[in-house]
Amino acid sequence: MTTTEKHEFPIARTCPFTPPPAYEEIREEEPVSRVRLPGGGWAWAVSRHEDVRTVLNDRRFSADRQHPDFPQLVEGEAASRRPDEDRLLVEMDAPEHRPARKAVLGEFTVRRLAALRPRIQEIVDGQVNALLAGPKPGDLVEALSLPVPSLVICEMLGVPYADHEFFQEHTAKMFKQSTPPEERQAATGAVRGYITDLVTEKEENPPDDLLGRQIVKLRADGTYRRTALAGMGFLLLVAGHETTANMISLSTMAFLRDPEQVALIKADPGRTLNAVEEMLRYFTIIDLATARLCVEDIEVGGQQIRAGEGVLALGYSANRDPRAFEDPDELDIERGVRHHVAFGFGPHQCLGQNLARMELQIVFDTLFGRVPTLELAMDVDELPFKDDATVYGLYRLPVTW
Repeated sequence: MTTTEKHEFPIARTCPFTPPPAYEEIREEEPVSRVRLPGGGWAWAVSRHEDVRTVLNDRRFSADRQHPDFPQLVEGEAASRRPDEDRLLVEMDAPEHRPARKAVLGEFTVRRLAALRPRIQEIVDGQVNALLAGPKPGDLVEALSLPVPSLVICEMLGVPYADHEFFQEHTAKMFKQSTPPEERQAATGAVRGYITDLVTEKEENPPDDLLGRQIVKLRADGTYRRTALAGMGFLLLVAGHETTANMISLSTMAFLRDPEQVALIKADPGRTLNAVEEMLRYFTIIDLATARLCVEDIEVGGQQIRAGEGVLALGYSANRDPRAFEDPDELDIERGVRHHVAFGFGPHQCLGQNLARMELQIVFDTLFGRVPTLELAMDVDELPFKDDATVYGLYRLPVTW
């Protein structure tokens, strides 16, 4: 049994295309390893694809971040723990989690998302127009990657897009690893306070947007609580723009680095969805699928994990596991697999995953179809990658055409 911690989390990326060597070391030599946590203490790091899916899908692993023994991935995280009634959806276990998730799941059905497609296409076209009308080189992050998902999630939630700079600025502080704990808590509190005020405004005359429909539905069910809906809105707003924005930037960079891949989807747009899945697997912008707390003794990957011990599910390592993916370090947009864990797995799998897929598909088909001469305006080695953020991506992506 392992008794020492060889690695400390988080482990920084040093290359956008190759995972840190520590991930392969852990996965191949000791797939369930003890690792040090930034706030002190230790947790089990689970690194193989099959084992990560086990952790994410087994009720013996709790998502309750309010529990005092839950592994702290950010220094000072314990100080920000909230009362039980203010728990977010990602912090809930059964039986509370299922009805809370089900209440909002209808907003992300295939039918409702299909109705959104023309509007998303309109948003993407508008931002591509702005890129082409702007200076050369242009910054794809500023012109396309951030505005598209921000506009989409703002319209869904009924958030004024005029406030996007406010929540983008505070979200960046929340995800930057070097942000002091008190600043991170203040940024989180500011965005949650903003959403709470917005929900309060909508209560008197609920509009036909996601938050307004939830107010009406939950009131009819007798389960409406302002803090719970504000927490849901907070999660959707933060996750709904930050993750997709980074995927747009990284994927576009990868496409432009390898024109043959772009040529494949130009020749057959039917390949784009497979390309989206491969980009999601390949980059896995959130290294840790999530953390969990073991609440009942269980064996995973040959290692006994005891109740009260923390567990980190290493999604990036799992998505590069050769046991699950042939030649996992190769970017192959024709791979056509969807069993990656970029969106998590099990009951907490990402609510907005199909929305993200749709946005990425529309962006790639539109961008490469309308700007066939698009190319990088800076060497990849010089690009400012988010090596210091919990969600990997690019701060800027200079392009020309």
